[in-house]
Amino acid sequence: MIQDIYPSKLNNAFQNCKCSSEDILLHFDEEGKILSRIKDNLLYFPRGAEGNDSVYLFSVDNQKYFLAMHCEMQAEDGYAYHTVREIRDNASGKEVYAVFTAYHLWKWYCDNRYCGKCGSGMQHDAKERALQCSACCHRIYPRINPAVIVGVMNGDSLLITRYRKGYAHNALVAGFTEIGETLEETVQREVMEETGVRVRNIRYYKSQPWGMAQDILMGFFCEAEENSEIHMDQNELKYAEWVKREDIILQPNNMSLTNEMMKMFRDHQISAAE
Repeated sequence: MIQDIYPSKLNNAFQNCKCSSEDILLHFDEEGKILSRIKDNLLYFPRGAEGNDSVYLFSVDNQKYFLAMHCEMQAEDGYAYHTVREIRDNASGKEVYAVFTAYHLWKWYCDNRYCGKCGSGMQHDAKERALQCSACCHRIYPRINPAVIVGVMNGDSLLITRYRKGYAHNALVAGFTEIGETLEETVQREVMEETGVRVRNIRYYKSQPWGMAQDILMGFFCEAEENSEIHMDQNELKYAEWVKREDIILQPNNMSLTNEMMKMFRDHQISAAE
């Protein structure tokens, strides 16, 4: 999955430090595209410079990453502005994980320039990753959206879906947790809303950070109730069918929790509860 970068390691601990020419400087435009260069499936970024307006994001091993703030950067020497999806589809390695994580933080900084209580400007805290209002002192921290990925099993088949918009490849039922819900209730509701299938024996599998949507994804497997028929939500999905293990077509890369769950079922490493 995208976070599996061993032996490298992402260190997200906050540091109050300045960007130097040895550091990577990430720049997103107003549409959320990142200035980068993709060559031979590898991803490259501009370097920083003394005195630039930036904020420290994280480090991968000993390499520091900063986010450019309120400044223009020209695309030169083979660099261009790429969407996060384009990077997902055309590059691999720890740099892709860095982009997803940086996008999550960029989106938070971008969406919180002004205080939600009084409308005054927000300021960066010097001791932790937080923003504080310059007038009323209202304080906020990076937002993380909880969401579920659900592998619904029916004997030797898995419920495979495809979204009506956006990602075009095979997927599983997925959705955000709502106010007052447990994760298990989210699983039941999302499967019912998207496919009309009732489920039982819900059990946790694994989690994944997914900065593209500012998510923490939590994977669950469960079984369909007997005689469950698919009644697909056509506004959300364009495909929802029971697919035999040997017929499951995986996504084109191994970055997502969804793809790993489909692969685990296809390869007989996950089965219905006894």
